[in-house]
Amino acid sequence: QVQLVESGGGLVHAGASLRLSCAASDRTFNYRTMGWFRQPPGKEREFVAAIRGDGGNILYADSVKGRFRISRDNDKNTAYLQMNNLKPEDTAVYFCASSPPWRAQSMSAASYIYWGQGTQVTVSS
Repeated sequence: QVQLVESGGGLVHAGASLRLSCAASDRTFNYRTMGWFRQPPGKEREFVAAIRGDGGNILYADSVKGRFRISRDNDKNTAYLQMNNLKPEDTAVYFCASSPPWRAQSMSAASYIYWGQGTQVTVSS
C-alpha cells in the first residue's frame, strides 16, 4: 500500500503562487507516473497535470498550461505542482495520485490507483 501526503495548500489572492508537494511512501516511486487532480466546489474531479516516472512526457490540462508546472524529485519520493498566477477558478481541493509501476501517464483518474487525502487551495479575487 502506497501512502501519498499532500501539503502546501492555502488561501491566497489572485495572481499569487503556491507550490504543492506530494510525498510518497513507496520504494518504486520512480517507476510510477504521478498525477495531480483537483475538485472544485460542487464539480467533478478534473485532471491538472501528470509526469512520467523519469520526469518526461509531461501532460497539462489546457486550463493550467503556462501557469502550472509539475515536477518530481525521485531521490525524495516527492512530486510537486508549482502554481503561478492563480485565479479564483483554480479554487479546489487538489489531490495527487500514483499509477501502477510502468503505466504511461494519463489524464484519466481511472489510471491511478493511489490517492492522497487532498489539500485545499482557495484563491480570492
